[in-house]
Amino acid sequence: MTPDSCFIRVGSAIQRMSSEMISNEFRRRTKNSLKNIVSPKQELTFSQLKIYYEEKGFIINNNFLKQLDLYTDDGKYNYNAYLLADNNTISIRFGKYGGTNAVNLIENEDFGNCSIVKATKSILNKLEIENKIYTKIEYPERKEIKMYDYVAVREAIVNDWSNEYAPKFEMFSDRLVISSNGGIQDSTTKEEFLEGFSLPRNKELMKVFNDLDLVEQMGSGIIRILQSYNKNAFEFFPNFIRVTFPFNENKFNTSKKELNNNNNLSEIQNSIIQLMLDSPMITQETLARLLDVNIRTIQRNIKSLIDMKLIERTGATKKGEWIVKI
Repeated sequence: MTPDSCFIRVGSAIQRMSSEMISNEFRRRTKNSLKNIVSPKQELTFSQLKIYYEEKGFIINNNFLKQLDLYTDDGKYNYNAYLLADNNTISIRFGKYGGTNAVNLIENEDFGNCSIVKATKSILNKLEIENKIYTKIEYPERKEIKMYDYVAVREAIVNDWSNEYAPKFEMFSDRLVISSNGGIQDSTTKEEFLEGFSLPRNKELMKVFNDLDLVEQMGSGIIRILQSYNKNAFEFFPNFIRVTFPFNENKFNTSKKELNNNNNLSEIQNSIIQLMLDSPMITQETLARLLDVNIRTIQRNIKSLIDMKLIERTGATKKGEWIVKI
């Protein structure tokens, strides 16, 4: 599956095939399924896969592998079997960068070389751990939002296995990018793909993912992604599809917050000012509750803000208002 190993005859000469030619020939040969390709190894074991099925209550018998369509017509293990086996050479890489481009690599992990079920669970677990919570404190309650929609990301991960090349996962400071090899199916347009009309590239593997609850409903992946992200999240290339999940942090950024941060105030002082801007009649007790601090901390910081002439109090004690002078 590389130019070093694949050749084409041109007249009386033999030339190396390009990566694009190899990919196109592979898609035509497999007819959207890897079950027609013989596994590069025939001595395979499936302990991990059997454990996952047993945990879901399935009964494992002598026909287990046959029922999953892991044999070719002549009785050999197919490429799906190779992907699901305990050991293979499929690398599934996760890279994390310290900025918005691929210059400062700060983390590089490989979750592959095992059953793709185990590998998929590992990458899902990794991305669930990375999915931190953003918090915005505003009146009358704190608001929280995840960095990205985990359900949409999960669908992008399990939705597309069509060849030996695993998806690539890249996390930048502002987005998560998943690149899947293979491009759109020859019989499907971009418009049909984005409407959720495309069929699973590998029905046999999708059945396994469905059995093990890695997908909620077969064929619903694109629709679930588009429930949280617009169509611009998808980029289409001849040999792969890229899905970009922007982080949700920008939803919490406001011009008021940027203005406050220019005053070199503490985080709690900035929060107090923001809450006073949102609700001028807010009480010290409510400030303490929203900021999860005691009332004395609120009183001390309010006094500092008053001394700095950034806020002042007008009106009666109970019906007065806070005036922010920034």
